[in-house]
Amino acid sequence: MRLSILLLAVGMAACAAEHDAVPLMNGSGPPDAAAYGDEVVRGFAQARLATERFHTIDSAVAVGYPAVVAQCFTDTVHAHGAMGYHHVNQAYMDSIVDVEKPEILLYARTADGRYELNGVEYILPYRYWPRDSVPPRLMGRELFREDERSYWYAHMWVWKENPAGLFADWNPAVACRDESG
Repeated sequence: MRLSILLLAVGMAACAAEHDAVPLMNGSGPPDAAAYGDEVVRGFAQARLATERFHTIDSAVAVGYPAVVAQCFTDTVHAHGAMGYHHVNQAYMDSIVDVEKPEILLYARTADGRYELNGVEYILPYRYWPRDSVPPRLMGRELFREDERSYWYAHMWVWKENPAGLFADWNPAVACRDESG
């Protein structure tokens, strides 16, 4: 009798914890590239080297990223943080995912209105790699599916550490500033 009451209590506690838990986001894990192995360490270093010049938005514009982006993406549902402004280089939206040519640069805005480079996002549209196929890989890792927008993707926080994980969608250390006033 005691054992069945104990098992019932443990089961109820587990159900309650599961119900109240905030769902994990894609890419949750350690924030440090070294925790993922040599292939990620090399890719991280390549991405940093390739995007270092984009700390200045004019350098990003010179290779095809837009100068201004209207929308800053923030997680209003689970309060996981933000992604920031997605500066998309349309010339890179093709059948190739190259760690040195991210399709998207992720920026936040500083108090004085300047863009601050935080990370990158890699995109592979379904028209080049169908949704129902084996997931494409980058740095030895499978990309995530984004069915609503019809592409595969992976974020990588190469310039702003993300306590939620190097590849997490949202970064609690990034915020979207209210620029209305």
